[in-house]
Amino acid sequence: MKTKIQVVFYSMFGHVYKMAEAICKGIHTVKDVEVELFRVPELVPDEILEKSGAKAAHKVFSHVPVIKPEQLANADTILFGTPTRYGNMCAQMRNFLDQTGGLWMHNALVGKVGSVFASTGTQHGGQETTITSFHATLFHLGMVVGVPYSEAKLTNMAEITGGTPYGATTLAGAAGDRTPSDNELAIAQYQGKHVAKIAKALKVGKDAA
Repeated sequence: MKTKIQVVFYSMFGHVYKMAEAICKGIHTVKDVEVELFRVPELVPDEILEKSGAKAAHKVFSHVPVIKPEQLANADTILFGTPTRYGNMCAQMRNFLDQTGGLWMHNALVGKVGSVFASTGTQHGGQETTITSFHATLFHLGMVVGVPYSEAKLTNMAEITGGTPYGATTLAGAAGDRTPSDNELAIAQYQGKHVAKIAKALKVGKDAA
């Protein structure tokens, strides 16, 4: 039986979406694993999205289905992607997770692998606090895995780059005009592969028990 993985993200201008694609690319390198890409519901009014330019950016990933909280129970593993808002996850992702009380009550996510990736506007814009604060929610739900230093690109000092042991990250730029670098996308791809391999191992072990 294949290991089922979900990649669930929120993206305003497409940076997190690009990271999500890289995550999926890494997952696809692992055999007997299937992945589904989802986005969480938008909360910002259309007129505000239009004014900020985000409405046009959303068209790039408008084909990605919007997930409902109860669908999380269908996966063996879930990777969450979020932009940073003052060192925390965005409101859209927080609102989505706040609707998982029923899953929590029934231990529906306990034992599933959970992992996080993120985007910030600047190099020190809260990448690590966003992911580690996100982890607190996943711990309550019974899940968590990061990116180990076996991924050598985490120690790249030759350029300004995102990437943390807590999860893949990218720097969007204060104006949002920087796209994820090759190094950042490679780390995201590694995270996808790493999490998929762990999820598969757990799935095989669980099925054999």
